[in-house]
Amino acid sequence: MSNKYTLPRYSVGVGDRYAHQAKAQLTACIQAAKEGVEVIPVWNKSNREHTIIGTEPSQTRAAADAAVKALGWKSPYFVDADHITLKTVDRFLEPCDFFTLDVADEIGKPAQPEDVDGFLARHPELIGEVRIPRIAEPFKTDGGFVRGVANKFLAAIKDAGRIYRLIVERKGDGSFVPEISMDETDLPQTPVELLIILAAIADEKIPIQTIAPKFTGRFNKGVDYVGDVAQFAKEFEEDLAAIDFAVKRYGLPANLKLSVHSGSDKFSIYKSIHDALVKFDAGVHVKTAGTTWLEEVIGLAEAGGDGLVIAKEVYRGAYEHAEELCKPYATVIDIDFAKLPKPEQVDGWTSEQFTSTLRHDQSNAAYNRSFRQLVHVGFKIAAKMGDRYLHALDVNEEIVGRNVTTNLYDRHIRPIFLGR
Repeated sequence: MSNKYTLPRYSVGVGDRYAHQAKAQLTACIQAAKEGVEVIPVWNKSNREHTIIGTEPSQTRAAADAAVKALGWKSPYFVDADHITLKTVDRFLEPCDFFTLDVADEIGKPAQPEDVDGFLARHPELIGEVRIPRIAEPFKTDGGFVRGVANKFLAAIKDAGRIYRLIVERKGDGSFVPEISMDETDLPQTPVELLIILAAIADEKIPIQTIAPKFTGRFNKGVDYVGDVAQFAKEFEEDLAAIDFAVKRYGLPANLKLSVHSGSDKFSIYKSIHDALVKFDAGVHVKTAGTTWLEEVIGLAEAGGDGLVIAKEVYRGAYEHAEELCKPYATVIDIDFAKLPKPEQVDGWTSEQFTSTLRHDQSNAAYNRSFRQLVHVGFKIAAKMGDRYLHALDVNEEIVGRNVTTNLYDRHIRPIFLGR
């Protein structure tokens, strides 16, 4: 499979809440190309974010196209309908060419008994001793185990099939990149569970190019990974092995790769990811969306003047509306409210005090992960400022863009894709 809708080996999900940083993000990918590695930008913005801000997917597309034209980018790039369902897909159909099928609500819903029976009948190879090349120990399963996994995930995969076929009907076969998100579930999938899921996806005839499984540990928004790094590394490698095996066994696309959701700022696992990619000669898609918004706020604060005033207002608004803002993100944030400074205190801060508290530099004693997470979910406050916020981005384009590019290239692309 190789056409313009084939996702290359390395790709990075770059979100942009206000469609102002596409050039700054693309500049990071251009820097990577100069260093000898092709990292493809995938601009993603979820229906939830569009709804909160009052934007349309067509604006994401327009910003991406404009950046590509302005900077002369000749490699592929995509616009992702991030976390869409049957109910929300319509507004994304025309502007998007990458669709993250979100079936989280269906995971765990009992599948139709006849679907489970059919799956077991088609896949006797999944029962008994299952050997996955490059995983030392074989997995021992029985009918009850496979039935249980199928019962947990088949309804979700059927749902993904319905979304996929609707997109094909409206856009045409082979005219987009499909991804399935399986990360919003209770427990990490074992390699054999992932193999069962991939077999079911192949049965459903969804030619997925990336899959986002659930990994051990917490992937909170905008802050570092919380968990056992060695355990993550083991799971990541075993998932690569399971995918490689499933591609050969079930005829899934040859470029199928892992997708790491909420992958931004997970600095402590980037070496593990890089080492695994080298070891398995594999690709990866890493979503780093939310950090761009945080870098915008950092850039405005660094600029001083009205930029700093706006940054402080964002914090005050987020602090005063914390309950409402945190609710949609409750499972992916972990804020210690006792460690949040009062807005009155922040109002007296210098640019350096604000940026030191917000910028993700763990060597800086002022860095505050609770402060950072609260600002992360506070983008609605900036949306309410309307043109005032957007004007501040335009006026301070250089300093904001520098922060966006540096963050994406130095802190994300270099360690993941270049191993530096």
